[in-house]
Amino acid sequence: MFTDKGEYSFSTCWNIKRHDTGRGMIEEIKELGFRRVELNYNVTRELLSTIEPMIEQGEIAVSSVHNTFPHVADPDYGTDSVLLGFDDETKRQRAIELLCGSIDYAHRYGAEAVVVHPGEVPFEDNIDARLKKLYHEFGKNSPEYRRLWGEMLSRREALSLVYTRKIGESLERVSDYIARKGYDVIVGIETRSRCYQMPTPQEAKTIIDGLKGAPVHLWYDFGHAMMMDRMGLYDSVKDAHALKSYIYGLHIHETLELSDHYCPYVHSGTDVFDDFLDIVRDAPLKVYELKAICKPEEIEESHNRIIRKMEALAQ
Repeated sequence: MFTDKGEYSFSTCWNIKRHDTGRGMIEEIKELGFRRVELNYNVTRELLSTIEPMIEQGEIAVSSVHNTFPHVADPDYGTDSVLLGFDDETKRQRAIELLCGSIDYAHRYGAEAVVVHPGEVPFEDNIDARLKKLYHEFGKNSPEYRRLWGEMLSRREALSLVYTRKIGESLERVSDYIARKGYDVIVGIETRSRCYQMPTPQEAKTIIDGLKGAPVHLWYDFGHAMMMDRMGLYDSVKDAHALKSYIYGLHIHETLELSDHYCPYVHSGTDVFDDFLDIVRDAPLKVYELKAICKPEEIEESHNRIIRKMEALAQ
């Protein structure tokens, strides 16, 4: 029923909440036609106890793991935190150690990459949630939205360089760790889903350029980038193409307005994803990152459309 997905990988974020065992979770993904998985940040050691034998026996390959891995319950080191940019040196060192631990797992499983949400410009509250509420209620061009957006952008731009530098210093230590261990693993810094989070594509370029050949690359998350484009932070299509040579990995999904992790083409009913097809074609690592409501037949249809459209592009 489902085609072999070849080089494409699939994130466990799709079905992790439906399973009590790692084996059951991976088997369901395999039924979709995927030979490779990305183990996301909610994968626990308990789930790994039944996934690891599958890896060892060649039943499944791991393309990537998502920091912090395995799951760490402390929100200070979760996916929405300052993480590699902490002002507190003790906390920042702990974040670095946890990322190095994720890298150890990636090497152990033969994975190519570790995906990391490197940090953010800290705010007292979740200003992104307030902005999205105004976006939905009044629109992007409303005075209410523009006023709060201006406040957010002023602080973000004032502090971006400070946190870019801190993240870069942290990733330099991580890169030294990879070199000492002799690992063939890259770190992918991911475009994010909240307007105060880092990096934008241009911030990623600054960080990567500063590391001068270290195994740190841009991980382009299409859905996140499309949402940030709609909110006004950057141009998702222009920046993706301008920084194409920096991109190693992708999270493939699409958006409905400011909601993400939908199947490209299928849920939006548009061809806007066409703008990214050459990025998908050329990226070394391609991972679907879809939400639980995406049905198997929708995933199959979405993938088949991407493949057909890329074949047409090649012609």
